[in-house]
Amino acid sequence: MSSILISLIYLGTALFTSCVKEPDPDPYPDNPNNGKTKTLVWSDEFDYAGLPNSAKWNYDTEGNSSGWGNNESQYYTSGRLENSEVKDGYLTITAIKEEYEGFHYTSARLRTKGSGDWLYGRVEVRAKLPDGRGMWPAIWMLPTDWAYGGWPKSGEIDIMENVGYDPYVIVASAHTESYNHVLGTQKSNRITINTCYSDFHVYALEWESKEYRVYVDDMLYFTFKNEGTGYKAWPFDKRFHLLLNVAVGGNWGGAQGIDDSIFPRKMIIDYVRIYQYL
Repeated sequence: MSSILISLIYLGTALFTSCVKEPDPDPYPDNPNNGKTKTLVWSDEFDYAGLPNSAKWNYDTEGNSSGWGNNESQYYTSGRLENSEVKDGYLTITAIKEEYEGFHYTSARLRTKGSGDWLYGRVEVRAKLPDGRGMWPAIWMLPTDWAYGGWPKSGEIDIMENVGYDPYVIVASAHTESYNHVLGTQKSNRITINTCYSDFHVYALEWESKEYRVYVDDMLYFTFKNEGTGYKAWPFDKRFHLLLNVAVGGNWGGAQGIDDSIFPRKMIIDYVRIYQYL
């Protein structure tokens, strides 16, 4: 075989090889589901009585003076059985109409910050919601370290929100610097659960590095994807903690006023379970 022909064959092979695209590496190598087992890492079954377990829960009262940025009407109390009590296997968060510290209503906002902070996994909360105009219960997550800056830069994950004047409608949302209601770019979705006030339902989050998904009783109703464009769209690569609260009024919850005849109103939680893939 001539040296010219050999050279042409070599050149053709090189050109063909150079055009073959190498497979892309896994863009989400830290996906916790990759070949791992779902493991329960934190839970509260509320199989005790009294105040919520202080080794797992603390009270968020830091925004009382400002209405939490939402012009809410309640005062969130700390360590007060009237507003947060564990009894008969349930945690009950109760909103009450009463005069307290200059406010006309009280309630509680519990969080796991410092005792339950996670990056990725599955969050499950089995709960029965309070009804009535002016109620605004929520199951949600906030960043523990605020690594990218104040709200909404470091993110917020809303697993369940309901406002009483829009009965039976459950809303899940994502808040980031790029996507939030202040800009009118918020990403969210809703599902109608006609028994959310009368029956318990499991509100769940599946959170991975490529996306997070929100469910009611394993019915998927919201997915928020990582676009791969950085923290402004996806700040959800840092640890977050869980919050449970019942707000009264506020910009959204109180948009059609507060019905004072309904009080007290309770959100009842059967259990909270956090799983990670280990």
